[in-house]
Amino acid sequence: MRRRDFVTLLVGAAAGSVTGPFTGKAQQSERIRRIGVLMPFRANDPEVRARSNIFEQSLGQLGWTVGQDLQIDYRSAGGDAAPIRRYAAELVALAPDVILTVGSATIGPVQQANSTIPIIFVNLADPVGAGFVQSLARPGGNATGFTNFEYSMSGKWVELLKQIVPQMTRIAVVRDPTSAAGIGQFSAIQSAAQPLGIELTPLSVRDIAELERGIAAFARLGNGGLIITSGGTAFRRDVLIGLASRHKLPAIYPFGYYAEDGGLITYGPDPRDQMRRAASYVDRVLKGEKTADMPVQAPTKYELIINLKTAKSLGVTMPQSLLSRADQVIE
Repeated sequence: MRRRDFVTLLVGAAAGSVTGPFTGKAQQSERIRRIGVLMPFRANDPEVRARSNIFEQSLGQLGWTVGQDLQIDYRSAGGDAAPIRRYAAELVALAPDVILTVGSATIGPVQQANSTIPIIFVNLADPVGAGFVQSLARPGGNATGFTNFEYSMSGKWVELLKQIVPQMTRIAVVRDPTSAAGIGQFSAIQSAAQPLGIELTPLSVRDIAELERGIAAFARLGNGGLIITSGGTAFRRDVLIGLASRHKLPAIYPFGYYAEDGGLITYGPDPRDQMRRAASYVDRVLKGEKTADMPVQAPTKYELIINLKTAKSLGVTMPQSLLSRADQVIE
C-alpha cells in the first residue's frame, strides 16, 4: 500500500471514531420530547384552551418550545368513563415521556394502563386515600403532582352559604358518590352542617335526568341552597349553574371559573395556577428526575369569587363582610 493511501485510511478511521459519538449526542439533544395531556372537559370547553395556553406558556418560560423540542398530545374526554379509558389507552400507546392528568377521573385509567410512564396530576383531592401515591412526601411510584383540597376545607362551603342566606336550613350536595373526592368532601360538609342545624340531601351528578328531578323536588320545599363539590362535576357545570338559576337556589362552587360562567359564589384553589406549577414538574421529569422522589404539593392559595349579577337575579343580597374579603367580584 502506498504511504499516501495509508495516511488517508488512518485519517478516515480517526474521523469516523470521533464524529460517531458527537453525531449521536447532537441527535439526542435534538430529540423532540413528548407529553400527553388528558382532561375531563369536552373538547370545546373554554377551560381546555385556557389551561392548555397556561401550560404551554409556562413550559416556554422553562425553555421548551412546542413544535421544536416539544410535542403535546391533548385528549378531552368530556367526563364520561368510557372515553376517559379510551383516551388514556391512546396516550399510553403513544409512549410519551410524561403524561399530565387533570382531575380525579383521569389519573386512575392512565395509571391502570401504564406503570412506567411518569404521570403528573393536578386537581386531585386525595391521592393517598385513592391509592395513587404511597405518601405525599414520598409518592413512591410513577405518579406525583398537586392536590386541590384539604377535605376539612369543604366545611367552609356550608359556612359561606349560611352567611349569604341566614335562614337556610337545607342544602343539597351535588357530588360523584363513586369518587374519593365526592365521599371525603361530603363527610366534611356533614361535620360542618350538623352544628348549624342544616339538613343535607346528597345528589349524584352521574345521572343528569335524576339530578334534575332531585334538584326540582328539593327546591320545592324552600329554604334551600346548593353545594357543588369537586370531582366529576366540572364538565357539567353549565347544567349545574342552569339548574341553580332555574330553581332560584343560592349555590356555591369549588372553582373560580364557575363564577365566570354565572355561578353565584366560588371558594377553592385556582386550578389554572396548578397548570403553571405542573409545568415545572413536567420540566423536572423531562430533565431526568423521578416522580417517586418528587413530593405531592398542596394548594398555596384559596380564592373567594362572587358574581353580583347572579346574586341580583336570585334576589340575594351579599353581606358586605363577604364582599370585602372577596378576591374578585364579577359585576
